[in-house]
Amino acid sequence: MNRDRMLLGLGLALVVALVASRYVYVQLREAQTMARVGKPMKLTQVVVAAGPLKMGQPLGADDLKLVDWPEGKQPKGTFSRREDCVGRALIVPVAENEAILEQRLASREAGSGLAVVIPLGMRAVSVGVDDVVAVAGFVTPGTLVDVLVTGAGPGGPVTRTFLEHIRVLAVGQQLQADSSGKPQTAPVVTLLVTPEEAQRLTLATAEGRIHLALRNAVDTANANLSPAQGAALFQGAATLPVARKIAAKAGRRAPPPPPYKVQVIQGDKVETQAFPR
Repeated sequence: MNRDRMLLGLGLALVVALVASRYVYVQLREAQTMARVGKPMKLTQVVVAAGPLKMGQPLGADDLKLVDWPEGKQPKGTFSRREDCVGRALIVPVAENEAILEQRLASREAGSGLAVVIPLGMRAVSVGVDDVVAVAGFVTPGTLVDVLVTGAGPGGPVTRTFLEHIRVLAVGQQLQADSSGKPQTAPVVTLLVTPEEAQRLTLATAEGRIHLALRNAVDTANANLSPAQGAALFQGAATLPVARKIAAKAGRRAPPPPPYKVQVIQGDKVETQAFPR
């Protein structure tokens, strides 16, 4: 009796093992099939640029196209209809096939052109330049410059750096640098400044002469330079007060050093003689 029960239990265990093995086998086959074929992916459509688009450019229907994009994987702020983008201007340049994002578009009320790329609270000020002032044309949109002003000071001409880390918005009417890196020449350069800097820059162009100093885009350190004085420039590195002190010291003679004293013995005579140093 016990033997029959044991055989019955063994048979049930064997059946359960066979069923479990079959289930694992089927699951492995399905997993292998899905890996080879690939699970069908749900797609949605996203608006992208049909070609390279410039900053400040208002978008038209021909500037945009729809492409398939994995559903749930599209960047935040994308559009699924072209008409939602048409008529709005870009605040940054966009490459071909790049997704159009909400944060890269100006509002419909902002218009187009230079105005849409000016951040809130900032101002765009244009200054007249030549090839020398504009660093031989290498001051291009997007570069950073320092602004130097030269004018008449109390003791002669003075040059000082009064604005640092200023972004160039436009050269002439160009809002983008040349893609090949070529210099851009124009009689006017537009700078992005705060309202206070706009006042100082306007005064500097009216009362003195300005120059632009091109700087590395990753160089964010402030130079904190002292003004360059015209009088000191031609007298060496010393400023006028220091130069006067040096001249005053040179006019006073120091007392001579004490003489050497030597004892001279001649027979029974001993004499002390002094010799100048």
